[in-house]
Amino acid sequence: MSEASMRILSGLLEQRTGQILSEGRRWRVDTLLRPVIRAHGIEDMADLVDVVRSQPDGVLARASVNALLNNETRFFRDMAVFKMLGDSVLPALLADATANRKSDVLRFWCAGCSTGQEAYSLAMMLHPLLRHLPDIRFEIVATDISTDAIDRAVAGQFSQAEVQRGLPINHLLRWFEPVGEQWRVHDELRQMIRFEARNLFASSQPAGLYDLILCRNVLLYFTDDRQKQLLDSIAQRCAAGGHLLLGAGETVIGQNSNFRPSQQFRGFYQLASPSSV
Repeated sequence: MSEASMRILSGLLEQRTGQILSEGRRWRVDTLLRPVIRAHGIEDMADLVDVVRSQPDGVLARASVNALLNNETRFFRDMAVFKMLGDSVLPALLADATANRKSDVLRFWCAGCSTGQEAYSLAMMLHPLLRHLPDIRFEIVATDISTDAIDRAVAGQFSQAEVQRGLPINHLLRWFEPVGEQWRVHDELRQMIRFEARNLFASSQPAGLYDLILCRNVLLYFTDDRQKQLLDSIAQRCAAGGHLLLGAGETVIGQNSNFRPSQQFRGFYQLASPSSV
């Protein structure tokens, strides 16, 4: 692929999503776009770029952006994080909600949820608590810019290879049913999550405030300025005393003053009080 074609595709991706096409991802562009070329009956990569350049808002441009997005995810990704979530963070959130009676709803936002494995992992942790907490409800909102990824998340159907990546066998048997050669999430779990296709940089974001926001392995695809912009937006959606969880290697330090490292939970960040910002 010519450098000019790469610049056009990279510019389209950044314009639509804010993501930058790093050098480490550029070598995969041909492979990622080959299914798009076949599906749309395009002759070759040069023809695809010509159509995208002349019709930047067309179907082919949208399909190309979807293909270039990195949807890497898996169930219970980084098990140590989910262990802390289950052992410490969730009990603390529940205790606070119960003691202070500030709300009968605990709200969670998976920002950049890909095909849904993270949101379903969270739901699997929360569902068993429902019968012990009749006065508390859970709301999980999961968003991603990729419409293809959101369609898959809503369907809740995963391949054998996907369920073997991080999903304990007891969870597979409890929460999934076989459908042909795939596995489908039970309705009781799917009903706990509202999946939405949203751009994290759009002015319209999920309404309300969230007690825990998971935005893991998302910041790394953006420039420093975009990261600051996104963290500012997330802070506006975080409830007082709420927490933010980023991916390994991602940090708010030097990027945002609205969050500070949690003193209770290693790797988590807490929304700072106005007096400490």
